[in-house]
Amino acid sequence: MKAILLREIKSFFGSPVGYLVVAIFLLLNGLFLWVFEGEYNLLNSGFADLTPFFTIAPWILIFLIPAVTMRSFSDEKKQGTLELLLTKPLTVWQITSGKFFGAMLLIVIALVPTLVYVFVLSSLGMPEGNIDMGSTMGSYFGLLFLIAAYTAIGIFTSSLSDNQIVAFILSVFGCFFFYFAFEAVAGLIPSASNLISALGMDSHFQSMARGVIDTRDVLYFVSVTVLSLSFTVYKLKSHQS
Repeated sequence: MKAILLREIKSFFGSPVGYLVVAIFLLLNGLFLWVFEGEYNLLNSGFADLTPFFTIAPWILIFLIPAVTMRSFSDEKKQGTLELLLTKPLTVWQITSGKFFGAMLLIVIALVPTLVYVFVLSSLGMPEGNIDMGSTMGSYFGLLFLIAAYTAIGIFTSSLSDNQIVAFILSVFGCFFFYFAFEAVAGLIPSASNLISALGMDSHFQSMARGVIDTRDVLYFVSVTVLSLSFTVYKLKSHQS
């Protein structure tokens, strides 16, 4: 698995892809949070609060993560190297996990510089340091689980087609569906709103963002991630046979 992970990281940073992902994520967040006027501008909000960042980040990642994962297996299929990869002395789980952690690590690298926002807001607070660190750290923790789920979905959709554009579209749809669709449907059926919204990522992410790490939220994200990777392994094994 380690060999696959290192191969993926070298592939990302051996081309403009890795640098573009980091730059685009930071640029978009920076523009919305510090430059553009509106509800997400931190300087105009009047509060030392990173809630706007944790509101827009999942939406940016819905498009950014599929752009990273779309080539994971679809490119291997297109280049005809998937069969060679599957003949290596690695299990299909190890190959899938290596691809998964390689893509996830790239997104986490893009996320790390945003920790500067915490220190900036803390210094701007009145009094200085007046920021809810529990909620902030809980939100970052939730964002890591959200990234894992998005990445696993992206890896799975990449295994479905040898066309990267198709894999990208399927991944965006899958991430959007799990993050937003259940919440939207819950609004249409008030009698079962709590049950339906619990099936989506948004409610679990918002729960973590309150600074309370509930095992149910962790279990949800782990389940989505593992299930998506299991589907990927099943798909690759069917291709192998």
